Amino acid sequence: MHDTFFLLVCVIVLAVIFDFINGFHDTANAIATSVSTRVLSPKAAIFMATLLNLLGALTGTAVAKTVGVGLVDVSSITQITVASALIAAIIWDLITWYLGLPTSSSHAILSSIIGAAIATSGTDVIIQKGVYKVLAGLVFSPLIGFLLGYLLMLCLICFFRNTSSSMVNNLFSRLQIMSAAYMAFSHGNNDAQKTMGIITMALVSYYHLPAFDVPIWVIVLCAIAMSLGTAAGGWRIIKTLGGRLVPLRPIHGFAAETAAATVIEIASRIGLPLSTTHTISSSIMGVGVSKRVSAVRWTVGGNIIIAWILTIPACVFLAWAICKVTLQLMK
Repeated sequence: MHDTFFLLVCVIVLAVIFDFINGFHDTANAIATSVSTRVLSPKAAIFMATLLNLLGALTGTAVAKTVGVGLVDVSSITQITVASALIAAIIWDLITWYLGLPTSSSHAILSSIIGAAIATSGTDVIIQKGVYKVLAGLVFSPLIGFLLGYLLMLCLICFFRNTSSSMVNNLFSRLQIMSAAYMAFSHGNNDAQKTMGIITMALVSYYHLPAFDVPIWVIVLCAIAMSLGTAAGGWRIIKTLGGRLVPLRPIHGFAAETAAATVIEIASRIGLPLSTTHTISSSIMGVGVSKRVSAVRWTVGGNIIIAWILTIPACVFLAWAICKVTLQLMK
């Protein structure tokens, strides 16, 4: 009764909704710095981010495979498991978007999958090696982003130390358009693949497929959903990342975006799902620290970090509760 075609359709619809919300929730990842430095107008920035998110989402499936078969035993879950995880992640994303907190959609959905899977089949369903791999990416990517942003900014300061500020601003006003495009492309590449993995997980569970291969229609569907979400914008989070965390000029925005996008792109190519939100936020902090420690508004940064830490247990519990209640109602 549980694994009906209707439930499969519901899962796909929920996945598209999550991908759309992920798009507008994480729009700030790609465009907050370029908007705050006035390199791009908000409309131009969103248009560019929409296009590059779409292109990025079409370029690979390595992350999708990690999400789909690396976290839980697909043979031990149902459509209700996947649906419960998606509902929990959607709820968390909407709450944090309303509060203007740049939390991680990646943390939300990956944690929700684990919570719903435990509710369905117990802790034995968890693939520990895969969980450790994902946790390593989620933990170390912000640290690497921070360090790379810091070092890149130091190199730029050293290289342009004898150049007039007006010339530096003019140069990086142009270069930051490229770095923002790079950031949008890498965001689409990593984040859209997570939803591809979830939909394919549901298809494998329903049809009992022997192999995990992401269908072309799933890739295109997720790419379009995320790009449409990006077009909707996420102004509350853009305000937090773009101006409240660290005062930015074009050179700072270029360094933060380039550092973060490089980390994300490498992770995507090796199949490592990570938080694009965490990575760009940490890169911005690293760039700020390169000026001076006090350049970072640590109160804002602290609130972001607290939200990061809360996401995993909150989504595990929320997905577990939703799945348990749903299973009881459908008995």
